[in-house]
Amino acid sequence: MAIDVDFLRRYAGLQRPVQRAVDAAIGRFAEHTHAGLHLEKLTGARDPQVRTIRINDFWRGVVVALGGARYLLKEVLPHDDANAFAVSRVFSVNQALGVLEVRDQTGIEEFAQNLPAVPPGDALFSGVSTADLHRLGISPQLVPLLRRLNDVVQLDSLCHLLPKAQSIALTGLASGMRTDEVLHEVSELILSGEDPGDVDIHDLEAAARRTPDRITFVSGPVELAAILAHPFDLWRVFLHPTQHDVAYRVTYSGPALVTGSAGTGKTVTGLHRAVFLAGRLPDDGSKVLLTTFTRALADALAAQLFRLTGDPALRRRIEVISIDRLAYEIVARHRKVNVATDEVLAPLWQEAATSGSTAEDRAGRPSRFGSVFLRREWEQVVLAQQLTSVEAYREASRGGRGTGLRAEYRDQVWHAITSVTDQLTKRGLSTHTQLADEAADIIRRSSPRYRHVVVDEGQDLHPAQWRLLRALVPAGPNDMFLLADPYQRIYDNRVSLSTLGIHVRGRTRRLNVNYRTTHQILELSVRVLGGDPVVGLDEQEDTLRGYRAVTHGGTPQLTAYTDRDSELDALIERVGTWLEQGVEPHAIGVAARTGALVKTIRRTLSEAHIDVADDKNGIDGVRVDTMHRMKGLEVQCLAVVGLDAAVLPAPNAVTSAVEDPHAHRQDLQRERCLLFVALTRARDVLYLSHSGTPSSLLPGTAS
Repeated sequence: MAIDVDFLRRYAGLQRPVQRAVDAAIGRFAEHTHAGLHLEKLTGARDPQVRTIRINDFWRGVVVALGGARYLLKEVLPHDDANAFAVSRVFSVNQALGVLEVRDQTGIEEFAQNLPAVPPGDALFSGVSTADLHRLGISPQLVPLLRRLNDVVQLDSLCHLLPKAQSIALTGLASGMRTDEVLHEVSELILSGEDPGDVDIHDLEAAARRTPDRITFVSGPVELAAILAHPFDLWRVFLHPTQHDVAYRVTYSGPALVTGSAGTGKTVTGLHRAVFLAGRLPDDGSKVLLTTFTRALADALAAQLFRLTGDPALRRRIEVISIDRLAYEIVARHRKVNVATDEVLAPLWQEAATSGSTAEDRAGRPSRFGSVFLRREWEQVVLAQQLTSVEAYREASRGGRGTGLRAEYRDQVWHAITSVTDQLTKRGLSTHTQLADEAADIIRRSSPRYRHVVVDEGQDLHPAQWRLLRALVPAGPNDMFLLADPYQRIYDNRVSLSTLGIHVRGRTRRLNVNYRTTHQILELSVRVLGGDPVVGLDEQEDTLRGYRAVTHGGTPQLTAYTDRDSELDALIERVGTWLEQGVEPHAIGVAARTGALVKTIRRTLSEAHIDVADDKNGIDGVRVDTMHRMKGLEVQCLAVVGLDAAVLPAPNAVTSAVEDPHAHRQDLQRERCLLFVALTRARDVLYLSHSGTPSSLLPGTAS
């Protein structure tokens, strides 16, 4: 038996009673000697190999007979949708690549009926011979229709109905590529350049085995049960066609930037890119670096990489580590390193803010630069531009930092900053940002450590971290593959890659389709962001135009409570209901703004005998964490709690509007982005709650 990714994705989203019905149907099907007795052929079906199998009164599965005793579980859909799918689709073997393909034959026939006549000499593919079309794997049945196409607009409409490989081939021909160029590109994208060998267009099973990016074969009921026991984990490593095209492109001439908002598959695209690049490395110890902002995200990447490839040798060629940890390890080889924690830094900045950082406003009244302002000025101006003197600071650009500072104000700010840095030096402490620049200097004096670098969540990296990444890999084709979304920027790092020697112009790709969240969840999440424009790493204004979800579900629920205890009691009931419905514990998440509230929630759930995930001790359970630490993760059902006015936006994370109106707006927008990140972790179900007055960041409340 084989499983298609579409079946796995749909199955993972079903309620547990329906999943059990699917399991039972598959069990009856597998046990019966004459499996065909359990399958139903449909009148008028375009493909005689397509069947449906009854799940219950409302759901049916779509099954394809591959030949012999092999069957492909293709989809599980509501009754009418399953019948419509089964009647309209045709499965065949690509004659050039040998992979299994599916096309919407009913849609193609309707398209052909509405296509106007065109003189043969004016047709889009009039200069392409039938032999070349067959060489590229175009189905013979399509050739007469292709001779009637007049322009690329018609081709684009048709491509939505065609198999991926044929769509790529036709698009390449229409763009002016030669037949041999198109064949090479399609072969690389679909087969990673491997020779399909002798292709038997009648052998559907062999074709399915050549399609590992979409189809998984199982040896028997034990392996099938193991896969269906954790469908939520497994389906996430599959790529959709647009993502596949980006991840498996043979060559980018330099750094490539992939943008796209939450749920568009940037992370899984990056994982596949890392595996693709690692598979092409020479056997000389070369490695691919796969990195991101935090250790938690790096651990999540490592877990997904393990699910993506079972080849230990290939995994050894990919080093997964957070950028902070990597910088620490590089510097630690040369000297003893002690990291300055927030517990150490916060009092130092508070002391600097209350002594020696007083200035006068335009009316001559005394005002102080707060601790938040001073720390960000150090991080976003001084460290970002590697300023080492007050003279350099006086001349430095402060773009994006809000209200301008006259020279005498800058002198006072510099004095406050150096009072903190002197204390760090005296104690032998360094921040992670300082370590990144020190590590970059060490690498420049030696040699690059990696052949390729893949970076996830790039929007949150500091310029110093980008300088380290640039030093770690030699410039050249496929050197850097960067994934970022400025709408998910939750740290105040604003970067221009070009100024750091990372030039992505002409190599930026955008993913617009959200495959994770439902339309209803996405609509609410986007409203949280507001309308402020954002600028990406390529210095271009980003947009959510075209950003959309492909699935639909229930409306997110927002519930108000009079006090926190009532809110937490309701959370226990909500999580308990999800567990009773068969949702896997690790596919349930609870997010809150503060660490203190997270601790309270963990204790509350544990006391209610609900297991809470503990990665350090290897305990599987419901994931409860701050909004920051939920970043990069994905859950089937999510509760975001504590959305109170006093908690979100966090008072200590927002500059006073009196002190700096521009910084105040930036800080509020960052809090909006953080809430957006939290909400878009949900795939199927989103539950929101607050105690007392709701946060002003929630849609429909005063801002």
